[in-house]
Amino acid sequence: MKLASTLQRPAVPSSAPAAVAWAPIAAFCVLWSSAFAAAKIAVRDCPPLTLLTIRFLVAGLIMLALAAAHGKWRPPPLRETAALVLLGVLNNALYLGLSWSGMTRVSSAFTAVLISTNPLLIGMLAGPVLGERLGWRKLAGLCLGLAGVAMVLRSRLGAMQEDLHGTLLVAGGLVALVAGTLLYKRLKPAAGLWTATGIQSLAGAAALLPFALASESLGDARFTASLFWSMAYMIVAVSMGGYYLWFMILGRVSATSASALHFLMPPLGLLFGWAVLGEPVSLLDMLGIVPIAMGIWLATRAAP
Repeated sequence: MKLASTLQRPAVPSSAPAAVAWAPIAAFCVLWSSAFAAAKIAVRDCPPLTLLTIRFLVAGLIMLALAAAHGKWRPPPLRETAALVLLGVLNNALYLGLSWSGMTRVSSAFTAVLISTNPLLIGMLAGPVLGERLGWRKLAGLCLGLAGVAMVLRSRLGAMQEDLHGTLLVAGGLVALVAGTLLYKRLKPAAGLWTATGIQSLAGAAALLPFALASESLGDARFTASLFWSMAYMIVAVSMGGYYLWFMILGRVSATSASALHFLMPPLGLLFGWAVLGEPVSLLDMLGIVPIAMGIWLATRAAP
């Protein structure tokens, strides 16, 4: 009951990150980082764009049905609907379409590491775009987090373990995620979270469908048990649970503080890649966790 009451409190000023309960933050980090391993399993049996189109379509329909079942479905005004469609293209179609296509060539752990650099880009852009102040704590935290990510990147790319073309595709997904995060904070959609997330998910499916039809074939898919379970996990846990928590957190704290949570993705992504897929983890990978943890603590710490 205490957690529920915490989530129902009205939004607070962006200078108070502690107002968001740590339980949903922890749940978001686990769900978001585990998605890379689940996606790596799924793309072995189904082309990535086809897989994402089906995932977004099913998840979007379920979320809108949930909104209707709870009496919270009200079609947003045309202008807000257009904004949610744009956000869906950025946060779903481009971000995951590019990063998943890249993940057919690179490891899931490396994808998690590269995507986790987005807090630095958001920290640099949040000032001119959103008017957020970047104090010394956030700046130091972002620099420490980036240093930890750089250690892991050097370990991975230095050993020539990853493909350059796949890396560029994932980097394109990273740019889309940064743009989607900043735009969400700037537009501040007023629709309920189930409605807003559902519309974004359906927009992502609609945007990916023509590319999936043009470049992939459903005949290339192998309908295995691992494909079914990984798809079910990504629809329910990630598309519904992860995105719901992300937009909830993003609506209550600054873009810089919220995005700093992505620095947790390298260690968690490495953990899931090792535990689920047997991907190797080096000593340098592990050492990079230390500055990452310190950076998150500084970037999300409330000012005295």
